[in-house]
Amino acid sequence: MSRALIAGGATAAIVASLLAVQNAAAVSIAPPDKITIDVATVNGSGCRPGSAATSVSEDNTAFTVTYSEYLAKVGRGATATDMRKNCQLSLVVHVPQGFTYAIASVDYRGYANLMTGATATQKASYYFQGSPDTASRSHPFRGPLDDNWQATDSTEWGQMVWAPCGVKRNFNINTEVRVNIGTSDPRTTTSFMTMDSTDGEINTIYRLAWKECDA
Repeated sequence: MSRALIAGGATAAIVASLLAVQNAAAVSIAPPDKITIDVATVNGSGCRPGSAATSVSEDNTAFTVTYSEYLAKVGRGATATDMRKNCQLSLVVHVPQGFTYAIASVDYRGYANLMTGATATQKASYYFQGSPDTASRSHPFRGPLDDNWQATDSTEWGQMVWAPCGVKRNFNINTEVRVNIGTSDPRTTTSFMTMDSTDGEINTIYRLAWKECDA
């Protein structure tokens, strides 16, 4: 597949994912003041320190996490630890006074080259610091596959976990990509899955739902 086609598809997907949150009628208008997001800690084999960054959309309804290193592989040339890569992000979200937020949906994208018989899984979990509530989603993939991939985690309004009002709690995101050799031949083939694009970066977009805190 050409680099131009991959880049074009990734760009179109990113633009599409910045559209308004689904079920917009239930979501209050985003706060007028711009939110900011700081990366408190970053750990994991898929996101060494300095390889993940965040940005916020102009309308405050989405933020993007950009990775520059995130690839799992098995088979010829791979080591035992290459089959699983993970990233644990702890984000400090500075929210305008009087508002709270929840994660409505998340778009993940990357590229996969899975041989016949090989499988892969993309998994993510989300929780606020100090909260017992954790949301977890996983998406399976199966070879043969040689293409861009996309996975979306979405949450209904009534099931969203909201950040506590008036209290700063870090938002934690744990993600992983895992590739299994399955019935493919590890001596002659290599299978991999990456959160990556032609320029070495992948944008993972988190769409926010907003509501005003009770007075």
